[in-house]
Formats: sequence, structure tokens, C-alpha cells
Amino acid sequence: MAPMLPKLFFIHFEGTSFVAEDDQGELAGFVCGFLSQTAGDEAYIHFVGIDPDVRGDGLGRMLYERFFDEVRSQGRTVVRCVTSPMNTGSVAFHEAMGFEVDRVVPDYDGPGEHRVLLVKRLT
Repeated sequence: MAPMLPKLFFIHFEGTSFVAEDDQGELAGFVCGFLSQTAGDEAYIHFVGIDPDVRGDGLGRMLYERFFDEVRSQGRTVVRCVTSPMNTGSVAFHEAMGFEVDRVVPDYDGPGEHRVLLVKRLT
């Protein structure tokens, strides 16, 4: 996972991007997000990765909750993210985390690159 993890998120969005390590100090998961510069009540989760060996152990939930707590403390009430409609595991995870499908947008990231736009309202 480490080669897929852009360092710039931890430099420019260090307050809203989090990592988790396993007992040996190795990367087990991460969530990279930021506060929207456009919508003052929104935050966005951009990049997430969980080691396949620990999926289902609650690490993803813990990282998301950490992100929610941080952005809530900064006055954000809405979290958005985007995934592929083909990634049914991602859609299911987000729905279990309280996200709702806002809409599915054909060609969102170019021809044939459809995306599911998800939204969660923080309470």
C-alpha cells in the first residue's frame, strides 16, 4: 500500500489524514481527506487503504470515525466521497458507515469512468 500513498496528503492535509500501524509498526491502513475549500460545511475523503489481512477487523471504521471527529470539531456537518459502482465492497462499507448514495454519475472521471457519489451527514 505504501507506494500508493501520496505523501502530499500528509504534508498539506496533515490534520485530516490519518494512518494506522500494526503491532510491528508497519502500515495497516490510512484515510486521506480534507476540508472543502468550496463548501464551508463539507469535508471530503479522497483516498483510503486497508491492508487486506486486517479488513473486517474494524480498522476502516476506526479511521473514518477519527476523520469524522476531526472535521466535526472544525464545524463540518457533511462528508462526501466517491467510489466506483463496480466496487460493491466499497459501496457496502460506506453505507454501513452511514453514507447514502447521492447519485451515480456516468463518465464522471472520463468516458466509461462512472462514479457513485456518497454523502454522510454528521450529527
